[in-house]
Amino acid sequence: MDNDADSILATLQGWRAAGKAAALATVVSTWGSSPRPEGSHLAVDADGHFVGSVSGGCIEGAVIDAAAEVMASGRPQLLEFGVSDEQAWQVGLACGGRVQVFVEPVE
Repeated sequence: MDNDADSILATLQGWRAAGKAAALATVVSTWGSSPRPEGSHLAVDADGHFVGSVSGGCIEGAVIDAAAEVMASGRPQLLEFGVSDEQAWQVGLACGGRVQVFVEPVE
């Protein structure tokens, strides 16, 4: 595990120790041009604070919104963004690739 992942997981542990709800988003697959590699993480707390990155900024907003839903429901989500999707243009992922991001609640 690299230092960035260690730092993200330490931040998650701190949020949970403080009693805050949290979610972890992980890039689980990519095709073509993708801004971040598989295994990249983004952690989000109930207040909307976040650390890490799953896209270099272009889909973070949509992933943070999904993280809020995951924290509220307790149910994970698998998100997919790609240049062929209308949503890709809305979130700024026009790089020619696709990315899948798994968002899960952290207990």
